[in-house]
Amino acid sequence: MTALPFITDAQSGTARAGRIVTPHGEVETPVFMPVGTAGSVKSVPQDVLEELGAQIILGNTYHLYLRPGHELVRNLGGLHKFMSWERALLTDSGGFQVFSLSDLRKISEEGVNFRSHLDGSSHFFTPERSIEIQIALGGDIIMAFDECTEHPADEARTRESMELTLRWAKRCKAYFDAHKSEVPWHSSGEQALFGIIQGGMYADLRRESAERTVEMGFTGYAIGGLSVGESREKTQEMIAHTLEFLPKDRPRYVMGVGYPEEIAQYAAMGVEMMDCVLPTRAARHGLLFTSEGRLNIKNARFAQDQGPPDPKCGCKVCSRYTRAYLRHLFVTGEPLAGALNTVHNLAFYLDTMRAVRHAICLGAGSGILSGSVSSTIQPEHP
Repeated sequence: MTALPFITDAQSGTARAGRIVTPHGEVETPVFMPVGTAGSVKSVPQDVLEELGAQIILGNTYHLYLRPGHELVRNLGGLHKFMSWERALLTDSGGFQVFSLSDLRKISEEGVNFRSHLDGSSHFFTPERSIEIQIALGGDIIMAFDECTEHPADEARTRESMELTLRWAKRCKAYFDAHKSEVPWHSSGEQALFGIIQGGMYADLRRESAERTVEMGFTGYAIGGLSVGESREKTQEMIAHTLEFLPKDRPRYVMGVGYPEEIAQYAAMGVEMMDCVLPTRAARHGLLFTSEGRLNIKNARFAQDQGPPDPKCGCKVCSRYTRAYLRHLFVTGEPLAGALNTVHNLAFYLDTMRAVRHAICLGAGSGILSGSVSSTIQPEHP
């Protein structure tokens, strides 16, 4: 079986609906991928994720390397078996987490020396080490190790960072090609390695990064280094520009985005895959995404509100609980508050992507944000 076949089912304007065939099942695109940093989407059991229709989730190489350790996960049969998840998994390279340590890491040509945020112990990640760990974890899709360029950065610094990412990408692919057979539980297909496009906020660097990364022949391509403080308009500009230089027959992934209205917009532009911690993180702070806009459940005006969190949502939270009850749970510090809020937010994100896919299949891809889909993703609460 060829690694990660990608099938286009429908196209409307720049938007397209397709299927990514992984060793652990098909993933319908465009897709939003919940983030399960340490082998768990925070507060949500795997059976609930299945009920919500999540077809692929993320694991984080940095965190799983530190705890419980990739060798332990390998010895227990890989991350799918360890966390009891039979659907598709993507593991990121750990690059973003390592580079976000700032004062705790030192970058060299060979790799990154960093100190654990847990106990201060010293560790060294090279491109080869990142791929080695990800092979051990056994995700269906794994990511090249890149340098996440800081923002803002001038053009000279951004080029230096991009060049390092390109050199590391070659090393990642060489190591992967030599060792990809070392995942025995992937009997139905190979792992797939994605390259990552960098280049900061400079269109010419984005183009060069894309063209040179594509020349290396990765299975899919991710656009990294966005949503790091730039304006939404600049993010959209960089995505649109970069997509022009990525193969149309391969999955295209924008990392670390965004609000519901943003992911719908990027899907309309032709992006297949997106992920973000926002729905789970916002839920833990009492912020719900609804068809009526963003709802801060901590607000006192919900204390006696007997309505559902979102009257247009059919998730198990909105079908059973009231805004008053969710507010009570949150203000009293009950752990159930974060769990229920998270289930709803994930349902909203996943439903948004299903609505976008449906619109594309109906030939309405170019009007996603002006048609019926937009009514479910209003950015602000009235």
